[in-house]
Amino acid sequence: MSLSALFLISFLLLHVAINFLSVISKDMYNEASHFMGYNPIIQFVMQPILISGVIFHFVLGFVLEFQNKSARPVPYVMKNSAANSSWISRNMLYSGLVILAFLGVHFYDFWIHEINYKYLTDQVPNEARYFSELVEKFKDPLRVGFYVLSFVLLMLHLLHGFQSAFQSLGVNNKFSPIIKKAAMTFSYVVPLAFIFIALYHHFTHY
Repeated sequence: MSLSALFLISFLLLHVAINFLSVISKDMYNEASHFMGYNPIIQFVMQPILISGVIFHFVLGFVLEFQNKSARPVPYVMKNSAANSSWISRNMLYSGLVILAFLGVHFYDFWIHEINYKYLTDQVPNEARYFSELVEKFKDPLRVGFYVLSFVLLMLHLLHGFQSAFQSLGVNNKFSPIIKKAAMTFSYVVPLAFIFIALYHHFTHY
């Protein structure tokens, strides 16, 4: 679970870096998106690995949640979960479900569209199309609102999951404080960057 989490976190960093180019330069974003969309190594090696990693992480999350509940079929007579765990850690499954729903919408918006454009139509590759397609998606206020909610929950998910991933792997040395600060910084900066991108394009091009 920890290794799959760290793998998906590395993907988030790459994803937000490419998406943020849409705020900086339309041409740079188009070039980067075209490269990612047509590079055979990314398309036929990295993309299947990424999809498998997403499926593995979420399926394993459900399995671990079921195992945790099955381990104590009789509940405590008195239970004060807030005394020794955060709200975030107790609701990782629910924040994960919303993130999973977001991934479904995101795949529908961009990945399914990309597959249809490249393989199911006769349209020739057009490197200049990516920015306009992105802007068009973010015109819908309901979609933007769902994106913002999803990334807020992703932030909460990361605030617990990123640090606990290293803890589960047994990382407990002199670098632990640095790792925790880096994990917390990442957990705030990356989701907020995604939110900024969505809001920027919505209010700039709406």
